[in-house]
Amino acid sequence: MIDPIALFLLLLSASTPILFAALGELVVERAGVLNLGVEGMMIVGALSGFATAYYSGNAFLGFAVAALAGALVALPFAILTQFLMSNQVASGLALTLFGLGLAALFGKPVEGVKAPSMAAGPLGLNWIVWLGLAMVPAIWWFLNRSRTGLILRGVGENHDAAHALGYDVRRVRIAAIAFGGAMAGIGGAFISVATVLQWTEGMTAGAGWIALAIVVFSNWTAVGVLAGAWLFGGVTVLQLRLQAAGVRVPVQLLSMAPYLATIIVLVAISARQKFSRRAGGAAPGSLGQDFHALR
Repeated sequence: MIDPIALFLLLLSASTPILFAALGELVVERAGVLNLGVEGMMIVGALSGFATAYYSGNAFLGFAVAALAGALVALPFAILTQFLMSNQVASGLALTLFGLGLAALFGKPVEGVKAPSMAAGPLGLNWIVWLGLAMVPAIWWFLNRSRTGLILRGVGENHDAAHALGYDVRRVRIAAIAFGGAMAGIGGAFISVATVLQWTEGMTAGAGWIALAIVVFSNWTAVGVLAGAWLFGGVTVLQLRLQAAGVRVPVQLLSMAPYLATIIVLVAISARQKFSRRAGGAAPGSLGQDFHALR
């Protein structure tokens, strides 16, 4: 008999990498920036976190280094888009290719070795899982209740008005990009350090693209990101359970299930948004008078 509590705990663990990456990208996009380099930052975080954990014997240090590496690798994107005014889409794609190539080049020495295990937290889950869950209300509060979060949202919605009010638009966006990189790095490190326990080239397997899709699915809200991450995690757990049970379904179909589910959800969201625009609905997340009250 399948234990529903055990399945839910598996879901929490499976959704953690996507949750971190999507929460980071949520903050970036609320600042008015689209960073398509999430996959590249995740793979760099996966390698740097694993290598640090392996050579130091400290898995928690690996996560800290992964966050730093993710933030650092995001800085070229910040320079290109905020100082040189390069196209965000092209710069983000370049960041993904750069991260994948960089990880493939420097990951050879740690292939085939195992990362040190981490002490389990409450209910036997990794402490990073609980950190990810705690980040959901923290980011919700930051974006909706803190002065800094309102400034960030204002910069994203109307950077000209923010500049006129005396806020440094460039600094706000660079900070958001660095935060998004750090979160993506932690998400990548969770795959290599806490899940697979080894480094494999390309091991993020498109998780960064799923994170980008989940931000849209979430309607740019922290709670929506959590729901989207749980959806992806649930489909992933279902895929693994079906494989373990020996269900006669082609393995290729099971492997594509999480990504297919994400595409279906995005199509539904797109259709809903088109209907809302035709009906004259307001844009989500509008600040209204709040931003001008910061003056």
